[in-house]
Amino acid sequence: MTESDILIAITDDDALIVSLLEGYLGNCPGIKVLFTANGGSQLFSHLAGADVLPNVLLLDLRMDGMDGIEITQHIKNLYPSIKVIVVSSHYQKTFMGFMLKTGVSAFLPKGISPVQLTDVIRTVYKQGYYFKEDQLDVLREQIPAKSPKPVLQEEELLSEREIEVLRLICQQKTAKEIGEELFITQRTAEGHKNNLFAKTGAKNIAGLVIYAIQNRHIKVEELPLI
Repeated sequence: MTESDILIAITDDDALIVSLLEGYLGNCPGIKVLFTANGGSQLFSHLAGADVLPNVLLLDLRMDGMDGIEITQHIKNLYPSIKVIVVSSHYQKTFMGFMLKTGVSAFLPKGISPVQLTDVIRTVYKQGYYFKEDQLDVLREQIPAKSPKPVLQEEELLSEREIEVLRLICQQKTAKEIGEELFITQRTAEGHKNNLFAKTGAKNIAGLVIYAIQNRHIKVEELPLI
């Protein structure tokens, strides 16, 4: 394991799926499977005793005991740095809005190809979220056409610089890339990013994207597609 490796945990009560995923991902350059779990109880036991936390959790949606939604809620409360990718045979694109609100970084069908799955893992690790084109269409439909603009206190309004940073985050730019584009330091870019989380109440990058769309700082059509 190297410092640049993406650290993965897998939780699914289907032993065959777990074995196949572990075998495939374990042979992918730059990806390291830290551990696997057959359900929420075993997952949180591993996390409680872990010296290093996974960057990304691959999670089934429907399992005995805690389901994927409940597990995600606990993860976001206890281990907010872990990005959750739900891979489920119960996939429906109309669930996407609810999944984002819950804290899921990507929602995928179990029929996804292994190659595409690794691409999604790398995308989520880098930018915090992944949208398929049809999921963006659903999100567009779920946002009311006449959605009212929130009335904020003056001190809560975003500055022009923060809006610039927000738009670049939505365009998948890293803090380093944002700094280079706006001629500011990476540390300053990270500071603006933290301010955006505080001011918007968003808990993750996906939340910032939804905020930006709802408040018309960016159009759905401007979001990059993978």
